[in-house]
Amino acid sequence: MTNLYLPRPTAGDVVELILEDHRLFEDLLRQLRDATADREAARQALADVLIAHGEAEEQEVYPKLVRKDAIGTHEAEHGEHEHAEGNEKLLALLECKATDTQKFDDAVEELQKALMHHIGEEEQTILNPARTDVSEAVRAELGTSFAAARNALLDEGPGSVANVRRIVQEAAAEGKLEDDEDE
Repeated sequence: MTNLYLPRPTAGDVVELILEDHRLFEDLLRQLRDATADREAARQALADVLIAHGEAEEQEVYPKLVRKDAIGTHEAEHGEHEHAEGNEKLLALLECKATDTQKFDDAVEELQKALMHHIGEEEQTILNPARTDVSEAVRAELGTSFAAARNALLDEGPGSVANVRRIVQEAAAEGKLEDDEDE
């Protein structure tokens, strides 16, 4: 299996770091849709960075933005709910045995829908207030803590099927996936 390069910034404006990951997700999704790409490498890279990114946001970014009154608890909880939904779609993708099947293509499409929805909402309802209501110094401090948490998680290989399954099961137990029946 080819390992794709995943950038590991150590500092920067948290908004820019999150946006860079969003563009990386989009690139990896493009590779997953491309039958000539190394889909297995793209799947593993996306799994690792998506889990590390979401966990780091929930640990380091969302709570601090709530404390700074940039976002409300509703926005933070909604972001966590959407992370859980994306992780559930990621698990379905990871459970596909082959990368050249209709099941795989369908799983990529479902993950893409969930991810693009979340990216759009997060950029509007969380990152915009972070830009306007939080000082550059605080965004830089958040960037450093986000990057450190993200990189530490990446070192653990967080995108394994077993770990993603555990995260999805925890989210379900916490009620973060309860709205699925309404869809």
